[in-house]
Amino acid sequence: MSYQPAYEGIDEVEYQKRIRAWTMYDWANSAFATTILAAVLPIYYSQVAGDTLPSAAVATAYWTAGLSIALFIVAIISPILGTISDIRRGKKKFLSISVGFGVVATGLLVFVGSGDWLLASILFIVGRVGFGAANVFYDALLPHVAREEDQDRVSTRGYAMGYLGGGLLLAVNAAMIFIIGPEGGARLAFLSVAVWWAVFSIPIMRRVPEPPSDTAELADGESILSVSFGRLKETLAHIRRFKELFRFLIAFLIYNDGIGTIIGVAAIYGAELGFGATELILALLLVQFAGIPFALIFGRIPDRTESRRRAFLA
Repeated sequence: MSYQPAYEGIDEVEYQKRIRAWTMYDWANSAFATTILAAVLPIYYSQVAGDTLPSAAVATAYWTAGLSIALFIVAIISPILGTISDIRRGKKKFLSISVGFGVVATGLLVFVGSGDWLLASILFIVGRVGFGAANVFYDALLPHVAREEDQDRVSTRGYAMGYLGGGLLLAVNAAMIFIIGPEGGARLAFLSVAVWWAVFSIPIMRRVPEPPSDTAELADGESILSVSFGRLKETLAHIRRFKELFRFLIAFLIYNDGIGTIIGVAAIYGAELGFGATELILALLLVQFAGIPFALIFGRIPDRTESRRRAFLA
């Protein structure tokens, strides 16, 4: 099925506005990645929500279990969401629904107090699933926003915006925690993430048009579920024909997901070892702002045919 990309027939001014709107979503959702996933919530979980647990080690184990459950759910639903993204005309609709789940769950963290580790775990899992699901549809919009020759540059600009936005809000939240106190400041930080994520998601919802479906509609007797896992089964059956792709996927799993896991448990593990919240947050801020220039630099390295050189250099 052929379709006309959403950027066809528009002038350069509108084209750039849509690109800016798309990259702003990285600015929006990176608040969750920094404050909720990496920095403030893990420490709060260990020191406040989990303070009735037998030890900090148990709190770390429960946090890790919640993170694993969330990642497992995202892994299961991603093929289904990918198929929905291809077949149904509703990438923005499903993006907004996913963002809604994430924002609401994040905002409700403000009610988590001493001993509420179970509530914190449930809300974190829902928020993390919403965050991951939204990224599926966000990424699916890129080919409809940017021309093929611009996609690397636009993608890395999005990463840079994410590092900047997530870092700025984390810095503000660190200041609130320092001024107000660990518990009250952290709760306000959770609320700030929900507001930040919701407000800065508005540009992509308003400016980027809903693209057409990428493939034909479902045939009689087919369902989203059957087609999703049918495609996955077919891909796995033929993956040996594409050895380089298979190696890339394995490397991506080990490298990217491994780093993501480390980010998710680093702060709570540091808290277990006795590091202070200020020290941990400052360390994460350093990582955030160091990532901005390198995201932009790697997006401008030429020679698209040898993109793996960029990965090896990184």
